[in-house]
Amino acid sequence: MRDIAVFSGSAHPQLAAEVCAQLGIPLLPVRTQRFANDCLEVQLQANCRERDVFLVQPLVTPVQEHLVELLLMVDAARGASAGRVTVVMPHYAYARSDKKDAPRISIGGRLMADLMVTAGADRVLVMTLHSPQIHGFFSVPVDHLHALRELARHFAGDDLSRTTVVSPDLGNAKEAASFARLLGVPVAAGAKQRFADDRVAITSVIGEVAGRDVIVLDDEIAKGSTVVELVRHLNDLGARSIRVACTHGLFADGAVKRIAALPNVREIVCTNTVPIAAESMIPELTVLSIAPALAEAMRRIHDGESVSALFDSVEPVVGQGLF
Repeated sequence: MRDIAVFSGSAHPQLAAEVCAQLGIPLLPVRTQRFANDCLEVQLQANCRERDVFLVQPLVTPVQEHLVELLLMVDAARGASAGRVTVVMPHYAYARSDKKDAPRISIGGRLMADLMVTAGADRVLVMTLHSPQIHGFFSVPVDHLHALRELARHFAGDDLSRTTVVSPDLGNAKEAASFARLLGVPVAAGAKQRFADDRVAITSVIGEVAGRDVIVLDDEIAKGSTVVELVRHLNDLGARSIRVACTHGLFADGAVKRIAALPNVREIVCTNTVPIAAESMIPELTVLSIAPALAEAMRRIHDGESVSALFDSVEPVVGQGLF
């Protein structure tokens, strides 16, 4: 892999280092400085000419700072005559802005996609977009990964004979159904109404959860309002135990502690697409690494192999080696 060059922004250098360890290559240095007028300058401190450049940067708090840093990195790579520039964005925060649901607002997911392409991105590698249609906002090729395999591996060793996977809403039901097939268990879904960013109501759960061991699956947990409401509803319906799983563990405002404190919650599982704050690392939280999946996808992109083939051979079998 002599022609590959991997750089990391300041959002999640630990993940970038794990990816490079998987690839057996060094993580190349980046210098970022802030001028007196509060403007940023980014310098990629390794040769990029005609190389296959990968820029690792999830959009996490502070999102706008990390977005501008990423755009500057992309522009720097293009200006340094990179052969190809791939943005590796494990978490795309603006994916939640996917439609015009009120007058005179911007569709942020599309706008930020346009900015990345304008800056010089030739390809984008993302994981578990909040809305699948975000894929179409980019005018360059997008490889969309998911973490269902990693999450399924974690749960596959347990007794799943009385387990049901529950999606918090119908919008996430397709992903929850895929996850349930991996584990060989039934699926249910909540009927959710959102009144504000931090206020939701679960009016019912479609599917059998009474006396069941429930795995709540969501794409991301920010303030945790949806999960908290769903867990309360599941307890009212007689769930035997509850575990919560997600890809992006943002855990804003102490969300992980609020969820862990709810009755019957045995475990919270997320991946390291975003850095987990030290105060969120409680005993009930398990963090799984998606570095091997990202590294394999990057290797396949570099070698011109199929990335979608990573998911083609998944078999819904439990107890016989899921993968």
